[in-house]
Formats: sequence, structure tokens, C-alpha cells
Amino acid sequence: MLVLRLVFGLLLAGGLVAFALYMTTGNPAWRQRGIVIIKWTVIAGLAAAAVIVLERLTPLL
Repeated sequence: MLVLRLVFGLLLAGGLVAFALYMTTGNPAWRQRGIVIIKWTVIAGLAAAAVIVLERLTPLL
């Protein structure tokens, strides 16, 4: 679980940095990179939620 939190946090920070670089430079490549990073952040968050749900379901099985 610690690894998922670390990955989620780093992806979120990377997305924020990419959008900050887009705002600073105006280069659309940074915007596209930020969108891709945020997409993977959402996927990592969903994976973390799935792990939590599966951990809670194991005593019931």
C-alpha cells in the first residue's frame, strides 16, 4: 500500500509540475504531458481503491 501511495503522490506532483511548466512557457507539449500524467494518476488511484476494497473483502470470503 505504501508503494501505491508513493506512486500516486509522485504522479500527482509530476502532473502539477508539467502544468506549471505549460503555464510558464506556453508550450503545448507540456500541457499534453500533464494530461497524460494526470490520466495515469487517476488509474493509480483506482488501483489503490481496488486494493483497499479487496483487503476489506478477504475476511468475508
